[in-house]
Amino acid sequence: MHKRILYAGAAVVTLLAGCQTSKSAASAATATTATGPAVETLGTYPVPANEFAYVYRKNNSTAADYGTRPSVTEYLDLYTNFRLKVLEAEQRGLDTTQAFKRELDGYRQQLSQPYLTEKSVTDQLVREAYERMSQEVNASHILIRVAPDATPQDTLAAYQKIDKIRQDALAGTDFAQLARAQSEDPSAKENGGKLGYFTAMQMVYPFESAAYKTPVGQVSAPIRTRFGYHVIKVNDKRMAQGEIKVAHLMIRMNANGAKSDSLTAKKKIDELYSRLKKGENWDKLVAQFSEDAGSAANGGELPPFGTGRMIPSFEEVAFKMQKPGEIAAPVQTPYGWHVIKLIERQPLAKFADVESTLKSKVAKDSRSELNKAAFLKRVRQEDQFMETAVAKTYAFSKADTALVAGRYKYTAPTAPAKAAKGTANDNTALFTIKGKPYLVKDFLTYAQQNQRPRTGTQPAFAMQQLYDQYVEQSLTEFEKNSLETKYEDYRMLVKEYRDGILLFQLMDEKVWSKAIEDTVGLKKYFAENQTKYQWEQRVQGTATSAATPALLARVQKELKTGRFPVTKNVPKTAGFRTGSGSLLKGGVLALEDVTKRLLQDTLARVTFTGRMKKGEKASLAAARADSAARFLNRRGIPSRRISKKMQAGAAAESSVQIALASANPAAIEAELNEQNPLSVQISQKVFQKGDNKVVDELMSKGPGTYNVQKDGRYYAVTIDRILPAGPKTLAESRGQATSDYQTYLEKEWITQMRAARPVKVNEAEVSKLVTK
Repeated sequence: MHKRILYAGAAVVTLLAGCQTSKSAASAATATTATGPAVETLGTYPVPANEFAYVYRKNNSTAADYGTRPSVTEYLDLYTNFRLKVLEAEQRGLDTTQAFKRELDGYRQQLSQPYLTEKSVTDQLVREAYERMSQEVNASHILIRVAPDATPQDTLAAYQKIDKIRQDALAGTDFAQLARAQSEDPSAKENGGKLGYFTAMQMVYPFESAAYKTPVGQVSAPIRTRFGYHVIKVNDKRMAQGEIKVAHLMIRMNANGAKSDSLTAKKKIDELYSRLKKGENWDKLVAQFSEDAGSAANGGELPPFGTGRMIPSFEEVAFKMQKPGEIAAPVQTPYGWHVIKLIERQPLAKFADVESTLKSKVAKDSRSELNKAAFLKRVRQEDQFMETAVAKTYAFSKADTALVAGRYKYTAPTAPAKAAKGTANDNTALFTIKGKPYLVKDFLTYAQQNQRPRTGTQPAFAMQQLYDQYVEQSLTEFEKNSLETKYEDYRMLVKEYRDGILLFQLMDEKVWSKAIEDTVGLKKYFAENQTKYQWEQRVQGTATSAATPALLARVQKELKTGRFPVTKNVPKTAGFRTGSGSLLKGGVLALEDVTKRLLQDTLARVTFTGRMKKGEKASLAAARADSAARFLNRRGIPSRRISKKMQAGAAAESSVQIALASANPAAIEAELNEQNPLSVQISQKVFQKGDNKVVDELMSKGPGTYNVQKDGRYYAVTIDRILPAGPKTLAESRGQATSDYQTYLEKEWITQMRAARPVKVNEAEVSKLVTK
C-alpha cells in the first residue's frame, strides 16, 4: 500500500502529464498535432512536442542536469510510459464514467478559484491586514440598521438619522449616552456602544478600515456595512498584544441568580485564590474545584487567544500578566468568577508564517467584495461586455408589484420573433460577452427563479438588483469557461489532474490491488526471486542505553529480576466499607483503572494485599483481597496474573494495597523517563545489521553481555544467541515482496503497451530541448 500511495503521487505531481488530444489520433506519418509537431508517436498517436516541453521545463528547470540530453531522454522515457497508461485508460472508457467526471469537475472548481480573483488586490489586502494586526483599536459605535439592498428612500432615512447622531456627538453630547438611547445594536443599552480592543480581521472590513483611519478621541464619518450605518468613536490605540495562553479556575454563577448564590461563589473563588497564593498545587485545585468541565481535566488550560477573542473583562486581566506562572486576582464575567494563570505569551507571528492563513481569511472576509469588484471590472473590459439599452429598457418594463412580492411569473415565447428596428422583444440580446448574446428571455427566466420578497421596494429597483446579479454570474461563468484557452498554466494543470485520475484508476486495477489480491502470483514471484529475500547474520538479545552509569546499572538490575514495579499513574489502594467486603465508589474506580492497565500490558501482574482497620475481623483482610481479585476476573483478567496477600496488624483504612509489576521493558522505561524522555532506552528483539549501531559492532563477538560507552551514552548489550544467515519466509518479507511484485507487474504491463503501440521518437524535436 505504501508503494501504491507513492506511485499515485508520482502520477499526478512528479510527471505532471500534458494535455490529452483527440482520441481519433492523427496519422503517424505526419507526426504533427493540431498545435504543432509531435515529439514522438505512440502507434498512431502523436504526443505534442510543445506539451512535453512544458512538462519537462516545469518539473526539471531547477535540476543541475536540466537541458542535458540524458536528462531530456530519461524524462521522455518516463513521460512515454505515463502517456501509454493514459491512452489505455481512455481506450477502456474510464474517462466517460460519471464518477470520473464528478471527481474532475470538483478539481476543476478548486483550480479555477485563483484565476477568478485579482491577485494584486488580494496581495494588497493581505499585506494591509498584517500591518493592521500590529496595532489594536479600542472603539465604541452607534448603529442604525438598514438592509444591504434597501430602497434609496430607506437608505437616505437611515443616513440622515446617523448623521444627526454624529453631529450631536461632535457638539459634545456623551457618546455612551447617545449609544444607549439611539443605537440599534442591542448590546448598546448595557455597554454604551463599547466594543473593547480589536484588531484586523475581527470586524467587517468597512468598519475596521474606518476605525483604523480615525484618530484617537475623534468620531468617524458615517460608514456603511451590511448591518447598516455606523459612527465610530476611537477611544485608544495600542501595539498588538500578540497571543497568550492561559489556564483558569472557574466557579460558575448565574448572572440573574439570587444574591446569596453570588456571595457564595465569591467566597469560594476568594478561598481558592488564597490557597493558590500560599503555594497549593494549581492542577490539584483545578481538578477538584473548577466548574469548567471542558478544561478542568487539563489543568484549566484554554486554547491560545488574541485581542477581541474573549469576554472583555477576562481578556483585560489576562493580558495584564507578563510572567509565565503569574496568577491574577479573581475576575468576574457573565459566566462566573475566574482565577487566571498565565502560561505563555506569543508575539505577533512573522508575515511569512501567517501569509497563507491570511489569504484564506481574506477570501472569506468582507474584503473579498473589493476583490470581486476589481475582477468584474477587469473581465467586463477583457471579455468585451456590451449592454443593449433598448433591450434593458424592455426587460425592466416587465417588472411589476408581483416581483416586489416575490411572486413574479414569466413564460418564454415558444417561437422566436424578430423585433422591429429600434425595438426589442424577448429574443433580443440583453447584452453580449465577446459577441455571445444573452437574451432578454433568459434574464427574465432567471428573475423568476431568483426573486424574493422585497417589501417597500419599487419594481424597477428589484429588477435592477436581479439584473446586477445576472450580469455578475454571466461574466464569472464566461470567464471560468474561457480559462483553458486564456491561461496555459490552468489548461495544463487541469489536464494533469485529469490524466492523474485516469492513471490512478488503471494503476489500481493493473498493479496495486492486483499485487495485493493475487496471492498465487505473489507466491510464484517470491519463489522465483528467493535470493533477493535473505537474512544476514542476526542476534537475539537486549540493548540498553542510559544517560548515566548509575541509570544503566539500575536498569540491568531490574532486567535480571524480570519484574519491574510500575507506579506511575497507578492507584495505591482500593477502599472498602468499614466492617464489610464491599468496595467504596472510589475503590471501584481504582480497580477499573488497574483492569485497564492489565489489559493494555499483557506482561503485567498485580498483587492485592488485604488490610483491615483496628477493631475489624482479621478475616476481612483476606476477603477484601479475594473481592478485588474477583472484580478483575469478571473483567477478563485471569487468576494467574493476580496475587493475594494479607497484611499483618491493623492499617489506617479498610482497603487493599495495590502493587503492579511488569516484565515489559517499556514499563521500566516509563518509570525512569518520567522526568527526561531520553534517560533510558531498552530494546529486546532480534537485531539485524543497521538496527542498532552498537549491536552492529558487537555481532561478531558471540553470546554475552558487553558494556560500551559511545557518543556520550552508556550501553549494555546482551547477546543471547546468534541467528545464522538464511532465507526469509514470505510472511517475514511480505511488504518488500509485494512492492517488488508491483514493480514487476508494472514493467510487464509497460512492455505489452509498447509492443501494442510502437514508440517512434522525433529526434529533431528532442534536440530542441537540449541546451547544454
